[in-house]
Amino acid sequence: MLRVAVIGSGPSGVYTAQSLIEQQTVPDIEVYVLDRLPCPYGLVRYGVAPDHEKIKSLQNNLRTVLEHPRAHFLGNVEVGAPGLGVEELREIFDALVFCVGAATDRHLGIPGEELPGSHPATEFVAWYSAHPDAAALRFALAARSALVIGVGNVAVDVARMLSRGAAELAATDMPQGPLGALADSRVEDVWLVGRRGPSQAKFTTKELRELGSLPGTDVRVRPGELALDPAYRDPGGLPAAARRNVEVLRGWAERPVTGPESPETGPTGPRRRIHLRFFLRPVEILGDAAGVRAVRFERTAPDGRGGIAGTGEFEDIEGQLVLRSVGYRGTPQPGLPFDEATGTVPHQAGRVLRDGVPLPGVYVAGWIKRGPTGVIGTNRPCAKETASSLLADAPALAARGTAGDPLAALVRAGQRPVLWPGWLAIEAAEAEWGRGLGRGTVKLPDWKGLLDAARAAGPAG
Repeated sequence: MLRVAVIGSGPSGVYTAQSLIEQQTVPDIEVYVLDRLPCPYGLVRYGVAPDHEKIKSLQNNLRTVLEHPRAHFLGNVEVGAPGLGVEELREIFDALVFCVGAATDRHLGIPGEELPGSHPATEFVAWYSAHPDAAALRFALAARSALVIGVGNVAVDVARMLSRGAAELAATDMPQGPLGALADSRVEDVWLVGRRGPSQAKFTTKELRELGSLPGTDVRVRPGELALDPAYRDPGGLPAAARRNVEVLRGWAERPVTGPESPETGPTGPRRRIHLRFFLRPVEILGDAAGVRAVRFERTAPDGRGGIAGTGEFEDIEGQLVLRSVGYRGTPQPGLPFDEATGTVPHQAGRVLRDGVPLPGVYVAGWIKRGPTGVIGTNRPCAKETASSLLADAPALAARGTAGDPLAALVRAGQRPVLWPGWLAIEAAEAEWGRGLGRGTVKLPDWKGLLDAARAAGPAG
């Protein structure tokens, strides 16, 4: 029997498990999907916006894999410092596949980035998505103006969450704390700012259009900034997605502004405004120990070679909350080589390489393998490639021998795994909590609540 540990239960981890289980060349293979959290599904649970129910429903497909008789979910298992190391895991499992994603945000590298009120957008997403590590976070939602730096889908999600009404958010699984805070938010202006032009923005058209359908919210775009983009006048040569984005932005730029700058809903103007700004590069976050007060941007312009150049002109945009959304980055994994330049683990077709030589029995898939690129579906071929490499190595891996029952070995090593029944108990507790609040399912937001619910399933859960 070949026992494989997949570290990470997000899409890349579950697709890797699926590829290993469904193949026909190695008949006796057991896959143990390990996760630091007591809950499966990774960024599908803790990264997809609460109001994106269709994408979140992907959990049903992932569930089917994790309920397979030869797949075993083991949550609440710590891998790496201070948990189990690679060598310890290799004594328990025949092979390891690290599918740990890209856990940190990229930094702007500008003065003031660490001022109070300046946060990575990833923290804000984790907070409203009920990630237990984010339960204690607080955000300056008494701010009148919030700046989101970046023009990708995460930035658009954050801007949308800041602009949605309480009734719309109450219909989601957002926990009570963030729901109440966002419902009481005083933010009137949300600035979504990119350093390049609209044809180079990374958001998808579907996400972009959603901003224009938010009740009580007006989207504002400056025609002059769009016109700076060389592709704006004739977007026909752009990829389809970028062309559609430009068309949506053009429509917003050409329509009349609906009322004066008023915070009220009604004939005097919208309750909230989302300002899409382009060709502005952040150079400093302004403020003091009391918090952020503005961001200073340098105006940029196309350089004629597909990039941008600074113009020496500057603009300050007021804001008491700054959310930085300029990309994810992988983090070093104890016991594995790491490429600081790319934020990935060096590999060849998924086999981890140390000094150019494969590390026996150790593999990677997902963002830690290829970087934070692609959509959820991109993880399927990535996982299949890694699984194929592992299966080709199976005879040598099985000959090595391991320490018997993996669950017992993990418990001996000091871990207290949450098994699948424990996760089902968490689901049941979240549904019950939501019913008590007069809502649908509501996520448990903290470690204690999750683990208490899981232990209700019994000693094995």
